[in-house]
Amino acid sequence: MRQIVLDTETTGLEPQQGHRIIEIGCVELVNRRLTGRHYHQYINPEREVDQGAMAVHGITNEFLVDKPVFASVAAEFWEFIRGAELVIHNAAFDVGFINLEFARLGMPKVTEECGVLDTLGMARQKHPGQKNSLDALCKRYGVDNSHRDLHGALLDAEILADVYLLLTGGQTALELGAELQIAAANQAGTQSMGRISRERRPLRVILATDEELQLHQKKLAAIDKASGGNCLWSKLELVPS
Repeated sequence: MRQIVLDTETTGLEPQQGHRIIEIGCVELVNRRLTGRHYHQYINPEREVDQGAMAVHGITNEFLVDKPVFASVAAEFWEFIRGAELVIHNAAFDVGFINLEFARLGMPKVTEECGVLDTLGMARQKHPGQKNSLDALCKRYGVDNSHRDLHGALLDAEILADVYLLLTGGQTALELGAELQIAAANQAGTQSMGRISRERRPLRVILATDEELQLHQKKLAAIDKASGGNCLWSKLELVPS
């Protein structure tokens, strides 16, 4: 399954008032794994950026003067996202802007060639009554966004990819599903147990590398910080074998 985690920055909030896209950032997931492929482009909107929007993303009119217009990058952008499921936080906002940009060029709506998954809607269903902004979800899931002083499309797409994978991890659902299958099998009288042969080959043990252990400790530190020092895993003492 190919998914594109996508974010945009714009000159303002309302595309119907002539506001335009000024930055696009995308990262690619295939079978829920980051591939390293990404698409990133600043765009000259052919109009000025609102002061309110500039305060959010910090992208100035002067910076955008020499950037390409949307028409010159539309085909490349289209080819990158075409046929994928787009993962977007508050998808209606970004899709609305993208569709209008494509419409100006006589191109089809993005929703005609791509699926759209709105992580804001997913988060609201999973955490009703709570804050579900990208920053709030980073705090809830222990995703490090300390380097995010201002909004940026590519940085936000990378952060959203981490949040999406944690939001949809589904480990609890998998465990529950297994329990339900076992219960159903027992009720039907079809559940059976078998013994493992003593002559079987020993299982291969793969130890974590030093780099993997360091990354693991870094993740635990982030979780511990986000939970106010309540990460249970960081309190466990490993017993040497």
